[in-house]
Amino acid sequence: MTSFKLLNRLVGWLVFIIALVTYSMTVERTASFWDCGEFIASSFKLQIPHPPGAPFFLLIGRLLSMLSLGDLTRVAYWVNMGSVVASAFTILFLCWTISLLAQKLLGKPEHAYTPTDSWLIVGTSAVGALTYTFSDTFWFSAVEAEVYGTSSFFTAIVVWAAFKWERIEDDAAANRWLILIAYLTGLSIGVHLLNLVIIPALTLVYYFHKSTKPTFWGGSLALGIGFVLLGIINAAIPSLPALAFVVERLFVNSVGLPFNSGTIFFVVALLSALGYGIVWSIRQQRAGWNTALLAVSFLLIGYGSYIQVLVRANFNPPLNENNPSDILKFRAYQNREQYESRSLLYGPVFTAQPIDQKRGAPIWKRGKDTYVIADYYPEYVYAPGDEILFPRIYSRHLNHPQLYRQILGLAEGQKPTMGDNLKFLFGYQLSHMWWRYLMWNFSGRESDQEGAGYLLPWSSNQGVPDLLKANKARDNFYMLPFLLALLGIVFQYRHRRHDFLVVGVLFLLTGVALQVFLNSPPSEPRERDYIYVGSYYFFAIWLGLGVMALVNFARSFLGRFKSVAFRHEVVLGLCLLIPIMLCVKSWDNHNRDHRFHSVDFAKNMLSSCAYNGILFTEGDNDTFPLWYVQEVEGFRRDVRVCNLSLLGTEWYIQQMKRKTYESDAVPMSLEFDQFDKGKNDIVPFYEVAGVKNGIDLKQYLSLVKANSPAIQVPLTTGEMTNILPASVLFLPIDKKAVDAARFVPASLRPFLSDTLQWTIGKKDLYKPDLIMLDVIATNNWQRPLYFSSTLASEHYLNLKNYMQLEGYAYRLMPVAVPDATDGYVNSDKMYDTLLHKAQWRELDNPAVYYDETYTGPPVISARIAFLRLGEHLLREGKPAKARQVLDYSLKVMPDKSIPYDYISSHYVSLLFSLNEAKKALTIADTMATRADQNLTYAKSGKGQFGNPSSDLYILQAIVDACRRANQSAAVSRYEAIFQKHVNSFS
Repeated sequence: MTSFKLLNRLVGWLVFIIALVTYSMTVERTASFWDCGEFIASSFKLQIPHPPGAPFFLLIGRLLSMLSLGDLTRVAYWVNMGSVVASAFTILFLCWTISLLAQKLLGKPEHAYTPTDSWLIVGTSAVGALTYTFSDTFWFSAVEAEVYGTSSFFTAIVVWAAFKWERIEDDAAANRWLILIAYLTGLSIGVHLLNLVIIPALTLVYYFHKSTKPTFWGGSLALGIGFVLLGIINAAIPSLPALAFVVERLFVNSVGLPFNSGTIFFVVALLSALGYGIVWSIRQQRAGWNTALLAVSFLLIGYGSYIQVLVRANFNPPLNENNPSDILKFRAYQNREQYESRSLLYGPVFTAQPIDQKRGAPIWKRGKDTYVIADYYPEYVYAPGDEILFPRIYSRHLNHPQLYRQILGLAEGQKPTMGDNLKFLFGYQLSHMWWRYLMWNFSGRESDQEGAGYLLPWSSNQGVPDLLKANKARDNFYMLPFLLALLGIVFQYRHRRHDFLVVGVLFLLTGVALQVFLNSPPSEPRERDYIYVGSYYFFAIWLGLGVMALVNFARSFLGRFKSVAFRHEVVLGLCLLIPIMLCVKSWDNHNRDHRFHSVDFAKNMLSSCAYNGILFTEGDNDTFPLWYVQEVEGFRRDVRVCNLSLLGTEWYIQQMKRKTYESDAVPMSLEFDQFDKGKNDIVPFYEVAGVKNGIDLKQYLSLVKANSPAIQVPLTTGEMTNILPASVLFLPIDKKAVDAARFVPASLRPFLSDTLQWTIGKKDLYKPDLIMLDVIATNNWQRPLYFSSTLASEHYLNLKNYMQLEGYAYRLMPVAVPDATDGYVNSDKMYDTLLHKAQWRELDNPAVYYDETYTGPPVISARIAFLRLGEHLLREGKPAKARQVLDYSLKVMPDKSIPYDYISSHYVSLLFSLNEAKKALTIADTMATRADQNLTYAKSGKGQFGNPSSDLYILQAIVDACRRANQSAAVSRYEAIFQKHVNSFS
């Protein structure tokens, strides 16, 4: 082994160790928010997460989870370590990839390398790899159980393998590398589909290596072939199950064979055809065909990890999203049919309204002995001019139309033009949703607040609010990584144009092209920078090559130094300061050690529920952590978590109707035909005169179940649909059942009536609403029904005055308290939950990093709970207990670690009522000063930190509290601050 090869390998492994140690020291010790809880729970028991699944990722997670050696609280740590190891290997292959490209730029045969040349190449590689190690987005994904760390590993090893293949002269040996690339691509499909987008660039590598005289048109053709291959593979993933179903339907419906016979025949026929083709290519000495067929075979072997999905779904585990237990459901799972589609080439704009509806593709389902058509996918027809080419402004979901108008400056009723469409593409999708993220990683990040911009070298802290200055994610890299990458771009373009084209295509495909394909709406649940991590990877390659560009510059302009080696050492030493700077600045906002509140939040939510309760939740963050603690740690498995986002799907409703662990089946009266796909998705409100004063809920549900014409109206298609005929519902209360359950306090027993009657409102019902109403009616107060305090207001079904707050969740009661529009408090239960059952690990530690995911709904829910409990205890004449509650809240969530928010402003009034004027004014001063700084900063036009509306709300709440407490001096001081800003933000 030559000295260079040894040095190159040693430096690569050294960089790997640095990355591994860094990520191991900063890895999350438990399940973080978002998808991680779902993935860890699915890995631990090989269950089925959201489509299109990640079976290979789960298999790796399952193996690693065994290292917990029976300690269930350590399972999450070991599954997280899978991302740590995969990410460290990503850095290793990045280092070696930069080395391969740098060797080409050096332009010497390897045996002619001097020690200076060798150190230049490995130094270049190390700088690029280490900078990427400490980059914001990649580090974030490297320390949690998400698919993006492992997905990046497959991108890295496939690109490295392609450049290694390029150096091999022996065709037989080179073809083995092509087969390896195909196998790795197949495996990567079982992690994430992002890896497929690099295929067109790999065809360019193949073309430039095989062609003696590459041309523009030849390269264009090669790139075109790459896109065709990408289309074929991307289409084949959902198309294979679709083709299998065509054969399956033929065998079952036409031939009369049993279910699954056609699927088995299709798999056997496909494998037999591939086997025959491989044997034929060997006999005919067709090396090209043999390599291609072997590559397809190994790609399918890698893709074979999806067999795990079919196998495990048939065992019906507790987490079984979409229930892909047969070829029909598996096809829907792979096609991500539960998510809305996004128009790419031609479609309606957000102002378009359908003028007609046609039948689309049939929706098949299993019948008794054959497959039958259950319904048809709707195809909407729009008026001329409502559809455009390349639609970017298409979404009518939630508040998206309003946001489109706000971003584009459109008046209400004004139709957008193609110019508006392109303005949104370049101004929002490419600038805000991709370029901003790129600059976060290579220039600096303003803060961790959603929508935060990037920092430039001249960005200063002058006039910046104190909280923004102290924000751990505020890191200015002075654009040094970005500028170094620009040098690398220019240098590679000038000296190795073919390689520049390959890296450039990879960079664009994983960044700009991906953004165009995803077609982002005007708002997302969270920042989406992790999706584009591939483009940052290839930008880091240029960053590494920028070191060679600087050395070349030094050779030309610093010739007065004694030796070339000295010049190289100076440049390499200076460039190594860049990853060191990123490491030092970014450590505090990437270190997740000692952060546990995602799991504690889940346990606190479940602890708010009585035994055998049913808890309605909504989003990822108030569902996935709960799944994790139940499935992995075995915590409160008696509580059934019902996610409203999934309760509109027939497979999830079916799962709710069976017993799981200690939780009995959720009581429902509706049968499958009433909630099957396409049935009762929307139940429109249509007031009927005869029931204008209200309808019995049980009677209404029986009419729905009977498909009665009494509650149906015709659609424009001629079909009949169920309606909600009244805005008032009532439900007879079984007092004997209520008394037997003994959950109504004696103080509320006088309010118990014979009927629960409420106005649900003149609004359409969606399927989750219908199912919730069915559960309420069927349950008959046998099991406790809870609604998470994090739900959107419409999900409480206008029943809040019948709800009792017992911690983080509202319990539905047969008792209404007058004027309790936000529910009422059971102080005894809530006190026990918050002070004795709830967990608050490390929330009082200012060294632990908490971003908006933690300081948002989880902390706000906690502070609201403490505040409402304290206020209620005070009204009950228990000031000592109220003081204890408030002091405990400030102890477990102090301002030094969790800064005061708008809920904390109400602590001021409560503290005054408890004769704690000094403490009240201390909090008021702190919050008023911060609000003043935030509003002043926003008025200056330099940026925005926080929400001006929230800051004005805080000031107003403080002024009102001081006025009620007769604190005239404080009123004058805070009123002056409020008046200084209120007109500017009116």
